[in-house]
Amino acid sequence: MVASAWHDFAAEIARWRDSGRVVEFWWRDDDASRPSAALSRLYALASRSNVPLALAAIPEIAESAAFEGLPAHSAVMQHGTDHLNRAALGEKKTEFSAFEPAQSSVERLLMARTKLEKVTNGRLLPVLAPPWNRVPPLLVRRLSAAGYQGVSAFGVTKITKAGPGLIQVNTHIDIIDWKGSRGFCGVAQALGQAIRHLAARREGRVDATEPTGWLTHHAVHDDACWEFLECLFQTTRDKEGVLWRSPASLFATGSARSNA
Repeated sequence: MVASAWHDFAAEIARWRDSGRVVEFWWRDDDASRPSAALSRLYALASRSNVPLALAAIPEIAESAAFEGLPAHSAVMQHGTDHLNRAALGEKKTEFSAFEPAQSSVERLLMARTKLEKVTNGRLLPVLAPPWNRVPPLLVRRLSAAGYQGVSAFGVTKITKAGPGLIQVNTHIDIIDWKGSRGFCGVAQALGQAIRHLAARREGRVDATEPTGWLTHHAVHDDACWEFLECLFQTTRDKEGVLWRSPASLFATGSARSNA
C-alpha cells in the first residue's frame, strides 16, 4: 500500500513533467509560539531538506527566542491573535466569529501584528493564516486596507472570495488525523490528498496556478509524521519538474494570484 502510494504520487508528477509543466509545492506549519524540542526539530528538517517553511505563529504568546533559528528562505505568518475559540452558538471553531464586528476583529489583528513584528526580527509577512482556517468573508474584504497582502486557509481556493488586492494561497494536504488518532494520517491518505489536488489542477477543475500546499503542526507530530516529511522532501526536493516555493515569493506584491 505504501509503495503503491509513492508510485502513484511519482506518476502524477510525471504527468505534469511530460506536459511541460512544473509541480509547485509549498509548506505551512501552524501554532508556533515558544521554543520547544518539536520546533527545533522542525527547523532542522527544513534546513537539512532545504525546503522553505511558512511558520504560522500565535502573536499573543509568541516569544522572540522561538524565531532565532528560523531557516533561510522561510518566513512567519500571523496565526490570528491568540488562537482562542470565539465561535458563537452554531458556528464551527473559529477565532473570528461572523457575529464579531469586522472592525473589532481588524483592531485585534493590528495590535497582535505589531507585537509579532517586534519578536520575529523582520521575518514576518503581512499574511493572515486564521486559526482553524476559518475567517468571515466580511473580515477578509477588510484585510487589504489594514495592510495585509495575503490570506491562507485550507482547501480549494475560491479566489473570488478574497478581498481586493489580496493574495490567497491555501494549503490542501493535512498530514494529521484530527478525527482519529490525532497522529499521522498515513502515507496513502497524505499522498492521496496531494494526488487529487494535483490532478484537479492539471485537468483545470481547480485553479491551476495555486501551488499545492502541505499543512503540518509540529507540536503534535508523532515519529511517523517526521519520517513521512523526511521522505517527502528527499523524494521531491531535487526532482526534475518539482519546485518548492518560498512563502515570500507566493505572497509578493504583484503576484498573478492577487485579486485586484
